[in-house]
Amino acid sequence: MDFEKVNGLIPFYENLLTERQREIIKFYYYEDLSLAEIAENLDISRNAVYDTIRKTAQILDRYEEQLHLKRDYETRETAYNRLLDHVDDEGRKILQELINREEEI
Repeated sequence: MDFEKVNGLIPFYENLLTERQREIIKFYYYEDLSLAEIAENLDISRNAVYDTIRKTAQILDRYEEQLHLKRDYETRETAYNRLLDHVDDEGRKILQELINREEEI
């Protein structure tokens, strides 16, 4: 699966992953460690790291296919941004609060 796609799904579904999956995915996608570096850090085989990354990417993709959290977030974000161009200062304030709330979640 595409690096960017997986990287974009992690914030939405990381809490549904096992601790080990989260750890390996974060090393690989956020800290840009190689398979060998991750394997050495966790004292597991390079193949185990590769398999975990591949399987976790598939899991993240399945979650998105079923739950659409990322897609729905992006839809709301686009709508908020479009609305910002058409509201007064009070409306902007309310929309900014909604956007901030989305980012916290």
